[in-house]
Amino acid sequence: MLQKIKKIDGVILVILVLLMVVSIFSIYSVTHGRDKLDGSHIKMIKFYILGFIAFLGLTFVDYRLLVKYALYVYVTGIGILVLVSFIGTEQNGAQGWIKFGGFSLQPAELFKLILILFLAAVLVRKNKNKLLFWRDVVPLALMSLLPFLIVLSQNDLGNALSYVVILVGLLWIGNIKFTHALIGLLIIGGSAAAGIMSYIHYHDEIKDFLTDIGRSHWVERFDPWLVPEEATAKASYHTKNAKMAIASGGMSGEGYMEGSSVQTDRVPYTYSDSIFVQIAEEFGFVGSALVLLLYFILIHRMILIALECKDRGGPFLIVGIVAMMLYQIFENIGAFIGLMPLTGITLPFISFGGTSLLINMASIGLVMSVRLHGQEVEEDLPSPTVYTSPAKQG
Repeated sequence: MLQKIKKIDGVILVILVLLMVVSIFSIYSVTHGRDKLDGSHIKMIKFYILGFIAFLGLTFVDYRLLVKYALYVYVTGIGILVLVSFIGTEQNGAQGWIKFGGFSLQPAELFKLILILFLAAVLVRKNKNKLLFWRDVVPLALMSLLPFLIVLSQNDLGNALSYVVILVGLLWIGNIKFTHALIGLLIIGGSAAAGIMSYIHYHDEIKDFLTDIGRSHWVERFDPWLVPEEATAKASYHTKNAKMAIASGGMSGEGYMEGSSVQTDRVPYTYSDSIFVQIAEEFGFVGSALVLLLYFILIHRMILIALECKDRGGPFLIVGIVAMMLYQIFENIGAFIGLMPLTGITLPFISFGGTSLLINMASIGLVMSVRLHGQEVEEDLPSPTVYTSPAKQG
């Protein structure tokens, strides 16, 4: 046990502690003295205690055991997602929460990690062989499309898109043929471009259609991003004031707890989804860049662990986790500077929220498990028997 403790990556541990400090102080800055939110930083400390427990717990669990039983975990996760559609509670326009007692769980967040485990388990069985389009790529895409559609039906576009990013990242490292990858990227890029252009040029028709099918919430997210001149004052309120707050921070910021736009409640959810706005306003470009530097170092260390791993499953897990976190960071920050639509994605390790933090801490625990166990011989554990390659099935 002592030898394993010594193998824990100290740099990653320091990064987690620094992100925790940033999170707690940022949350305190925008919640102190506010009746309903006062004391949120104490709750976040408690979440972080649970997060570090999850981190250490998964660090010492051999990740190959989780990969072995990933199919059963996937099926269970799908069942929970379906259950949410019937008994889930709605928050911020998305029906994606299960509440029990004084706690609430967002299964769509949890399923990101489940999908990474499942796709990694399937790709391990390929044994470095090229992925065949109909026998490998299409089935993997369909297995990712199922949770995507379920979560999309719950009006949670942000988490649904994360499943696509995870799939693309794992297919890329999973030895997909170059021609298939090129065709796939062209289709995705072309579809996205066509969708954006259609939304801009046929805005009224698409707006009416989305409203008729009960997706007016999407219109409020897309209008400020693509057609700000058509956006209602209510729809553009969040992003407009967020840009003003970020701009007011300048190079060095207005000072801790001295922000004007954020502190007067002109930017909603500054303690959770919009916490980057608070950081940019109070600490400016310098503070924002330092936060991004912490993320860069964290991701760099994870990639190094993947490169050093001798087991096939470890790199798949880490690439999936890296793809998930890069998407969250880019989507969250991009939404407030006009690069992406506002989807309610949290900023990893900093935004207030128990489920998001626990999933991210558990993900880093899996990365650390790869570091501790990835140097061992693959035959130490029996190979999964539930993932028979479709090619071998005949």
